[in-house]
Amino acid sequence: RAVPALLDTCLTDSSLFMNHPAPANSRYKPTCYEHAANCYTHAFLIVPAIVGSALLHRLSDDRWEKITAWIYGMGLCALFIVSTVFHIVSWKKSHLRYGCSSCIDIVELFFYLAMGFSPALVVTSMSNTEGLEEVAWGGLIYCLGVVFFKSDGVIPFAHAIWHVFVATAAAVHYYAIWKYLYRSPADIIRHL
Repeated sequence: RAVPALLDTCLTDSSLFMNHPAPANSRYKPTCYEHAANCYTHAFLIVPAIVGSALLHRLSDDRWEKITAWIYGMGLCALFIVSTVFHIVSWKKSHLRYGCSSCIDIVELFFYLAMGFSPALVVTSMSNTEGLEEVAWGGLIYCLGVVFFKSDGVIPFAHAIWHVFVATAAAVHYYAIWKYLYRSPADIIRHL
């Protein structure tokens, strides 16, 4: 009898899943559930990023491809590791996060927008533009996610939803790199 009452409370009490919007010049304070979602949405992607990076390194034909695979892989892994650590620390030590300036939000926002557009700038400067469509879609996904980034206190779990957009855009960019810049594993097996 207590469990259905608890479920009713959880489903009808939105304060468990989202706090009120932050007042002007203040940061939004996520609920415990939102903190957990913010951590887990990127934490679960650390191992796939490591495996994907290792795959690109393994598929590299020469020294420069290995170096670029390593740099890209480190950036991809760092994205998910730094985000996860930041959210864990801010969850456990919330006074640290809220003591920070809102400049961090602005820098973070511009960082992700740059991540969305910079691959497109690199690809357009190349003579072979295969994969440009995928890179553009990834950039668009990053940019669409910004709507959720700015919706804390308006949409429950908005920041975690934004993390899903970031992960999806990173996956689309990874696919473009893997498909157009590296030989497929099937090609490697055929040449053995």
